[in-house]
Amino acid sequence: MVKTKFVIRLALTAVLALAGTAFAQETNIVESGETTVALSSGFLNALQSLGVAPGVIAPTQLNRATVNFPINGGAIDLKTAVGNIGHTGGLTLSAGGTVISIENFTIDTTGKSPIITGLVVANETLVGRIILFDLALPGSFRLPLAQYRSVLIDVQGVTVTLDGAAANALNQAFNTTAFKAGFGVGTARVRAFTNGWVPKS
Repeated sequence: MVKTKFVIRLALTAVLALAGTAFAQETNIVESGETTVALSSGFLNALQSLGVAPGVIAPTQLNRATVNFPINGGAIDLKTAVGNIGHTGGLTLSAGGTVISIENFTIDTTGKSPIITGLVVANETLVGRIILFDLALPGSFRLPLAQYRSVLIDVQGVTVTLDGAAANALNQAFNTTAFKAGFGVGTARVRAFTNGWVPKS
């Protein structure tokens, strides 16, 4: 009987601890926003040297070396920055008769380090969702995230590098060894909003 009571108390303690963690979270729904990436000259030069032409999938726009991806949903915990942020649009990489499309990006911060996953389509055949890019937050990044009006996130200076899985996929697609894990892709700014609000600038 004593052992049974101890087990019951232990179970109740665990339940209360989990409940406390749940109530302590400040998860907010992401409704809109935009991730903008300033592509590095090294990445663009590497594509050019391989004869790979970059393009976009609407509504993404490429203006010189800057590319944007509209945010269409997700959720983020303001205390921990744990969450997922989805995007529309994407990029195409074309060379010869090969066209690689990477689209529907998701910023995922639920693991040990932040990453971007995306759907990969090779010559109109779905390859699947893979890890595309690894993210490194700027040194100025602090928690908890401070919501201002409808702005949940506004983080600049996020370093974007090529993940090993994406490097392997690109090397196979374009028959090269030029792409390496950790290759610098660019620097991102992530702005995520709630209530469907989008600032003018």
